[in-house]
Amino acid sequence: VQLQASGGGLVQVGGSLRLSCKISGFSFDDYAIGWFRQAPGKQRELVATITSGGSTVYAGSVKGRFTISRDNAKNSVSLQMNSLKPGDTAVYYCYGESEFYAYWGQGTQVTVSS
Repeated sequence: VQLQASGGGLVQVGGSLRLSCKISGFSFDDYAIGWFRQAPGKQRELVATITSGGSTVYAGSVKGRFTISRDNAKNSVSLQMNSLKPGDTAVYYCYGESEFYAYWGQGTQVTVSS
């Protein structure tokens, strides 16, 4: 199982980044896919998730600014992040979850500077 995240980096307040996660090793179509993040000294928190049927859930803090999407043909998930704030600074992790299993990728650092 591999979840390869990319797209993190350093951006100024108000800027945008697009995270991508390429997934292999499990039946992508059967899994909810999403992103968590963890800031220094804080617990990991859900950012956004998208089900196999395309339903989405967003953390309140990112709603209206972030958009999650999945490409079942390419086994990938993306997170478009706009209007970034310093509070969005964290390591972002992609994950896949079914009724019985959950898989995590390595993180990608997002730093928003003021």
